[in-house]
Amino acid sequence: MVEIERKFLVKSNDFKEQAFTQNNIAQGYLSSIPETTVRVRIKGNKGFITIKGISHHGGMSRFEWENEIPVDEAKELLKLCEKGKIEKTRFEIKSGDHIFEVDEFYGENEGLVMAEIELKSETDSFEKPDWLGEEVTDDERYYNAYLSKNPFKNWGKH
Repeated sequence: MVEIERKFLVKSNDFKEQAFTQNNIAQGYLSSIPETTVRVRIKGNKGFITIKGISHHGGMSRFEWENEIPVDEAKELLKLCEKGKIEKTRFEIKSGDHIFEVDEFYGENEGLVMAEIELKSETDSFEKPDWLGEEVTDDERYYNAYLSKNPFKNWGKH
């Protein structure tokens, strides 16, 4: 149940032509403290609850537990979440043996487009598409829990 992922900014919209799925996502946090985040998410027509531990190794790995819940329950739990909801569209793009998840944010985080790739190990290599930009794995500002409290639009010069 350890998640190993790397995060990158996206420098063009070329990924959209390569996407094989896209889903709207709404999510909020019942707890957004770094040691233990508890997230409620609606992705498409499914609900999820996720618990994540504190990040290790420069933000690349951390404990993650996720379970699908009925979407009606997820909608009710979203009402209990802390202030600051995340709205985004997630695109999935195959690149070599891996899949990038590219999130295009809306609402308070409009203008932010970020890609994540899950890896089997911290040293796993992968193909980098042309649209992939700067790596931000170790920058906590790009964690969704941070973005829910400190939206991208308030950062000033990006």
